[in-house]
Amino acid sequence: MTQFKTVVDRRISLRKYGDAPVSDEAIEQCLEAARLAPSACNAQPWYYVVVRDPGQREKLARLCVPPGGVMNGFVRQAPVLVALIAERPNIASQIGSALKNKPFFLIDIGISAEHFCLQAAELGLGTCMIGWFQEGKVRQLLQIPRGRRPVLLITLGYPAEGTLEEVSQQRRRNRKPLSEISASEVYGGDSLE
Repeated sequence: MTQFKTVVDRRISLRKYGDAPVSDEAIEQCLEAARLAPSACNAQPWYYVVVRDPGQREKLARLCVPPGGVMNGFVRQAPVLVALIAERPNIASQIGSALKNKPFFLIDIGISAEHFCLQAAELGLGTCMIGWFQEGKVRQLLQIPRGRRPVLLITLGYPAEGTLEEVSQQRRRNRKPLSEISASEVYGGDSLE
């Protein structure tokens, strides 16, 4: 079993995918990790749609690229696209969200999506979460019913060159030092005053 820190270090937003197919077993492991994610009031407000059919995948990928733009063009390379649909949370979660003015269901979906991506990284698969896409057209393409919302897409596949571990080691990730993102006892960040 891989050490957790190794998996976290390996998990990057991969934007260059090879043609190697992703096995049903690997996809199922990622979905199982996502299923086990915690959620507010155990609402589990997510539903995953796995898209592997080349025609359907191409249609979905086109909906991620803004007209005349090149952003997200890499989505077409990924052998698997996964749409994450926001389901209606249970009543306890809805009440909590309203009382605290926090969209608990979006927090829950983010946790579940990262579980999916971390499991993929452990298996040597790359992922990238995509939030920029034509939501209405994705809803229509995937036949998502009213009252449900596609909130995230995840690309899934093996790197175009080398292993995920090699690619992640070559890529320099610019992260703030701990001193800029944490403090003990009271807020220590920059003041807006």
